Amino acid sequence: MKYSNRLGVLSRDQFQAALARFDLGELVHVEPVPFGNFGQNVFLTSTKGKYVLRGAPHYPWQFPTEWFFVEQLHRKTRVPVPYPHLIEPSADIFGWSFAIMPKLPGLPLADKKIVSQLALEDRLEIARAMARMLAEAYTLSWEHAGEYDPEAGNVRPFDQIYGEWVAKRIREKVALARSHNDHPTDSDVLWVESIIAHARDAIHTPCESCVVLGDYGEHNAAVEHTPDGWRVCGVFDLMTAHVGNGNADLAMQAAVYLKENPVLADESVREYLRLRPAQPGFVERQQLYTLGLYASMWEYWQRDRGGPPEDKAVCLERWAKPFVEYWGGIIERIEQSGRYTCEL
Repeated sequence: MKYSNRLGVLSRDQFQAALARFDLGELVHVEPVPFGNFGQNVFLTSTKGKYVLRGAPHYPWQFPTEWFFVEQLHRKTRVPVPYPHLIEPSADIFGWSFAIMPKLPGLPLADKKIVSQLALEDRLEIARAMARMLAEAYTLSWEHAGEYDPEAGNVRPFDQIYGEWVAKRIREKVALARSHNDHPTDSDVLWVESIIAHARDAIHTPCESCVVLGDYGEHNAAVEHTPDGWRVCGVFDLMTAHVGNGNADLAMQAAVYLKENPVLADESVREYLRLRPAQPGFVERQQLYTLGLYASMWEYWQRDRGGPPEDKAVCLERWAKPFVEYWGGIIERIEQSGRYTCEL
């Protein structure tokens, strides 16, 4: 059966062999994962439990990086990650290496059918819970910013400060996008450089180095409702995790909420800043991190795709500017509005 375009046609015998590799019982059921952008995952049920098989890695470092940060978060924080994260580097079963991890409990927020059935009050509470979990993740700190080096088995420092590394990647993504087609314009480049220049002083302001999850948001989380309210019970997909300035993950979370309802973005940021108050340069850094997020997505969509799905001819500045500008005045806005309730 074909479970996704990326994984291709796979047999029950192959899944059983994968389970047997880690003594995870006899295969009972295989289920395609109906959400996610790349089709790397399959749900497996065995006589010993429920699991996620993750295969066909994008890069040789993907699974080792995910394993490392799962290990660190599990041991040193209260973030509910899929542990143990078991890796099989051999390609003898599927033709590619794979990882197996426990299937986390709760409602997967990547399932839009589930989200559409939630009341605004629930959505607000979940937004606050996501912010609290992000603050918890950021208790995992390092002495320096950097990326995981599988060969060395540790975090290799960047050769420049984190903000400069982000700016460098933005320029690289824009240059790549321009090599694909003529959608990114000279005006886009000037706008990008203006955001980087505006953040120049802020990115040189000392900040604590901690884990950056890289793709944190409801699309990579599961939640459950308890007597005390909603809580995050699963955080996954750490392929782009690294060490940097922790506030960077707010860019993705706010961007996703802004598309649904700006109130959710404000409420999430408010709750986060209650736990981790804004430091000097916060707004400028968030604008830079948001630009980095959208430059990366922009470059992806220009590779024979013609543009982002919502508007395939729009320029980068027009597409990303509302999300970058969201951070302007954010501190004053959330302080003046107070905590949102459904009665307001």
